[in-house]
Amino acid sequence: MSLETTQIQDKLVETFGESVFHFNQEKDIFSFEIAADKITAVILFLKNDPTLRFNFLTDLCGIHYPDNVLERQFAVVYHMHNWYENKRIKIKAFINGENPEIKTLTTIFPCANWMERETWDFYGINFIGHPQLKRILNMDEMVSFPMRKEFPLEDGGRTDKDDRFFGRTQSNK
Repeated sequence: MSLETTQIQDKLVETFGESVFHFNQEKDIFSFEIAADKITAVILFLKNDPTLRFNFLTDLCGIHYPDNVLERQFAVVYHMHNWYENKRIKIKAFINGENPEIKTLTTIFPCANWMERETWDFYGINFIGHPQLKRILNMDEMVSFPMRKEFPLEDGGRTDKDDRFFGRTQSNK
């Protein structure tokens, strides 16, 4: 018997109540939001439940929503896969923009180590309990987080670049 999205939703709501919400089917991926403080419990449940068996963390990434209210300025998105039923889910946990932090998943999925480091490196999201949260792609001396929306896309002081070569033209006046 194949695993249906209604089964996933029913089990999650039965176990976690209002901490799981905004269920949505997007093409072949079932998605939902969770309260950030429940991340460890929800992930463990999805992995260890004998029916659900989401035993593979495919991806983990951050998103910055600077126009959202402070409590929802950052999100951590988790993609999980049930190999037995070939079912995929996406979990989104919003976190506070003033102090973006969420618990690490490295004790549940060791593969989360580098994904969390990358997310910290680019968004500044602190993964509480991570064994070695340090820069992975950017220089250690960097003080900013380049994927945040307030980070400038280009250096306005550059003189060695001609916008015509990048598909941007200056309007004739």
